[in-house]
Amino acid sequence: MPIATPEIYNQMLDSAKAGGYAYPAINITSSASLNAALRGLADAGSDGILQVSTGGAEFLSGSAVKKMVTGAVALAEFAHVVAAEYPINVALHTDHCQKEKLGSFVRPLIAISQQRVDRGEEPLFQSHMWDGSAVPLGENLGIAAELLEQCAKARLVLEVEIGVVGGEEEGVAHEINEKLYTTAEDFERTVEVLGAGERGRYLLAATFGNVHGVYKPGNVRLRPEVLKMGQEVAALKLGRSEDSHPLDLVFHGGSGSLLEEIREALSYGVVKMNVDTDMQYAFTRPIAGHMFTHYDGVFKIDGGVGDKKAYDPRTYLKAAEQSMAARVTAACEDLRSAGRTLATAGS
Repeated sequence: MPIATPEIYNQMLDSAKAGGYAYPAINITSSASLNAALRGLADAGSDGILQVSTGGAEFLSGSAVKKMVTGAVALAEFAHVVAAEYPINVALHTDHCQKEKLGSFVRPLIAISQQRVDRGEEPLFQSHMWDGSAVPLGENLGIAAELLEQCAKARLVLEVEIGVVGGEEEGVAHEINEKLYTTAEDFERTVEVLGAGERGRYLLAATFGNVHGVYKPGNVRLRPEVLKMGQEVAALKLGRSEDSHPLDLVFHGGSGSLLEEIREALSYGVVKMNVDTDMQYAFTRPIAGHMFTHYDGVFKIDGGVGDKKAYDPRTYLKAAEQSMAARVTAACEDLRSAGRTLATAGS
């Protein structure tokens, strides 16, 4: 299947909401990690979301170039070709983008998709994230409303973050404190400003104690019940039934979470979960193992010639791909998306 069209992406999100499951959103930094993600999703029979962060996009452009849009476009074009070989649907997404990077990352990418749509083509990406957690809520939602209008015109979905995800990602760090929990007032104001899909579809990364990275149990207490409260507040504001779950929720900082926490979050309308740190470890661990067990072949010791097969990057990157793919498959099983690809339904 090719990269999901806007229609299929919306169908994916609707199906996840109705079926009580979510898609793993996997950060991509290379062709090798892209192939690993696609392989893991296909092995699980799951659709999924591949995303690139500002730092990941810059890295993908090359250390001599360091242009986020260049790297993101290159990844997307490569993904459009390679993903067509797999019997699943995959959506492309850009991860956390703070205010100071909107003009050099998300806005130009929206413009590229708009140009494609104007030519009668599909957008390059399917969704983009605006991370306004570092600015006041009013400013956050004001920018979100502007971006939502632009995304709707370009047939894109917008992701917004209301609240703060703790820990550190892409050089942005947040303390672990009460700001990690989105309030009822935050949910209500979000619906007032952004609506409930009639102005354009958006995903809401509400926070309930989430932290980027893997942390030891007890450091942070996740409160999935915050998501339940948020759905109820939104439903009341919209005049809908209490259990209608009008919001499409995102679980950030999903690596290292307990299965019962994941499953509870799913029951409150989470349709996307970011799992980056666990994937990084799964990719890197076999490379480290290869270097330790083949050190005499990787290094030219005492004037030796080493072993070309040992230091051929394909050797250890194949192992990295297999390991990360297995972790992706496990994430699909945890999120209950395994075996649910819409591709088999003729979508």
